[in-house]
Amino acid sequence: MGAVFQALPGLEVPVGAIGRSLAQMWTESAAGGRPAPEADDARATQVNFVLHLGLNSTPEDALEQFATVVRFSRRYPGRVVVLCPLHEDVPQPEIRAKIYGECFLGKSRSDKRCVEFVMLSYSRSARRHLENQVSICLSTDLPLYYWAHRFSASGRLADYRYLLSQAKRVLLDSAIAPADALAYPWPNPAATRDLVHCRLLPFRQSLGQFLAAYRREILIDGLREVTVTHGTALTAEARVALGWLEARLTDCGLRAGQTVFRHTPAAEDEPVSHLGVAMTYEESARYFRWRGDVRSGQALFEADLGAGRTTLSAGISLLSPENALSEAMFF
Repeated sequence: MGAVFQALPGLEVPVGAIGRSLAQMWTESAAGGRPAPEADDARATQVNFVLHLGLNSTPEDALEQFATVVRFSRRYPGRVVVLCPLHEDVPQPEIRAKIYGECFLGKSRSDKRCVEFVMLSYSRSARRHLENQVSICLSTDLPLYYWAHRFSASGRLADYRYLLSQAKRVLLDSAIAPADALAYPWPNPAATRDLVHCRLLPFRQSLGQFLAAYRREILIDGLREVTVTHGTALTAEARVALGWLEARLTDCGLRAGQTVFRHTPAAEDEPVSHLGVAMTYEESARYFRWRGDVRSGQALFEADLGAGRTTLSAGISLLSPENALSEAMFF
């Protein structure tokens, strides 16, 4: 029971003694000569972050996301509450807690960044007590960010109304979320951010900078089809990239129904990390093509939009998980 909770690092403590146990943890760290925040060190906590490990999470997956938040916290220190729901219910409402903390020193001892974790394992019958417990664990007067990871159903996640409505940003990953997650009527839909879109930031910047060199009319006049091809590892990225291209070209004045937008698997000989874009026009001599391999980091632009052929080598990557969190939360 509670395999995800058991896999995460930390010291199990009584739920009613979380605050006292965290203070004691830092006192013992300081006494042992390890980095620890000062009692009044405001830099020790800058954000409240709730990581909700849904029922589809495995212990290995949970450890991977935990490590991502630790790396994120080296830049943005904060208080992190990790929610670990139990698959099985128990006769009595049950909430168990663990605590964990790390501090990172910068160029000097005064440049100190610390992160505090509170892990909460809870049964279904204890669900009604959870929001109160989470609010107690969070720091006051700081923004709240909520990352719902591998939840099994949008309707079930909607039960966590406190987190969904109070969070400044709600983070979802459409590559692994239920199909209706982005269209679901969340309490504050404007706060929702898709981590797939955030991971694509280098792709969006690279294509945006290249295409921005052309006048809008040149890009959309006679545009017949936009196709995004993808390797097997990047199906979600292709879908989101296509939506981004359609939105940007619509901003340029593209008429509804003028152009066909589609994404499709790449040829079998392409790598699993392949991503490609092709724009075809009614004039067959005009075209735009981009293809890249995010694993090798290499990409190539090929275009002729009426002013002669252009070929340009470029780099390509996806944001790391911790940088994608930053992009989703703050930008």
